[in-house]
Amino acid sequence: MRIEPKTVKKQGISIHTIKTKQFKTNQLVIKFRAPLQKGDVTARALLPYILQSGTKKWPTTASFRTYLDNLYGANAQVDVSKKGESHIISFSVDIANERFLKDSSPLTKEAFNVLAEMLFNPLVEGDAFNSKIVEQEKRSLKQRLEAARDDKMRYASQRLIEEMCEGEPFALHPHGSVEEVDSITPEKLYHAYKKMINEDAVDFYVVGDINEEEIAELCEKYLSFEPRAALADEKAGYSQKEEPKKVVEKQSIKQGKLNMGFRTGTVYGENDYIPLVMMNGILGGFPHSKLFINVREKESLAYYAASRMESHKGLILIMSGVDPGKIDRASDIILEQLKAIQNGDISSKELDQTRAVMKNQMLETLDSARGIVEVLYQGDVSGNEFTIEEWFGKVDKVTKEDIVTVSQKVQMDTTYILTGKEEA
Repeated sequence: MRIEPKTVKKQGISIHTIKTKQFKTNQLVIKFRAPLQKGDVTARALLPYILQSGTKKWPTTASFRTYLDNLYGANAQVDVSKKGESHIISFSVDIANERFLKDSSPLTKEAFNVLAEMLFNPLVEGDAFNSKIVEQEKRSLKQRLEAARDDKMRYASQRLIEEMCEGEPFALHPHGSVEEVDSITPEKLYHAYKKMINEDAVDFYVVGDINEEEIAELCEKYLSFEPRAALADEKAGYSQKEEPKKVVEKQSIKQGKLNMGFRTGTVYGENDYIPLVMMNGILGGFPHSKLFINVREKESLAYYAASRMESHKGLILIMSGVDPGKIDRASDIILEQLKAIQNGDISSKELDQTRAVMKNQMLETLDSARGIVEVLYQGDVSGNEFTIEEWFGKVDKVTKEDIVTVSQKVQMDTTYILTGKEEA
């Protein structure tokens, strides 16, 4: 599969066009990136929801949705996330390609209009957002954050990151904190909005069977941004701990959580990044992984056991659900799986399965326009871009020795345990 994006940088915004006949819709995605900062992350997390809840043209959510429905069921979405030390706000519009319609309505133009209306025509009162919408979205944000606290699997994952990355921007949740929500005013939000529009690094993607000249003209008309300074490169730095940290938290729960964090010294796009991804796949990334087979299946020590990577921060995080009385034994067995990889205990079957699953996952991701955007954005954020063909080539070339070498750089950093109050 060949994906050949064309990129034009203009006034601080990077415009990426991906021409493909793979889809019958056109996907427009615009991403705003700024450093993760405690003072403004919660306000920024509110912004996209405020902007889609009311504009001058569509002052209510209902009027906005009705307009989208009349565009052959167009869909608009917003999202908040983080990559490394960066905070990302995303807006997307998915709309039918007029080439496949009988009446040839100018739908691509309408998609640009929808994006521009959300971004540049918000419902404001002077230098403040509409107070009713702000209060409504503050309640919704609180509910999302409280739901994450109530979900103990998600809670334990976030607590591990907070303890492991204490004092680092990455410790911040991309949706901010419940404690900060009440202090956010319509005026403060408007200030955060102006800062986002005028200072964030902006990447805009259009995926579909498009006319690239038309897209350039539409960008000129609808997405006019002021020139801005390049965003400072936020390196994923940290202070090396003298010895691994251990945190035990007690709550009224029956199933304990044992989460472990490791520093890898490798981030997205670096030479040993693909071997590290394969190493994580063998450790706990897939159903055939050592954690699943040995900790969950053979030893019956965990309800679940898996690992995931934070590619732009250089972390591997292990999550497991364990009976409180089995936590010490589970911890030992989990560490044994990493040690086995470091000692070269990797079978040809594990290597082949991991390679195959990685390729299949990438192909599945590239089956959607949004997936294509996310893959490309990884490289744009890191500055370490490689083509899809290069990615597959790198996966094919990884050897067992490469995986062992990169695994030996992995260092234990923090263990977070969530256990019952009656347990010692």
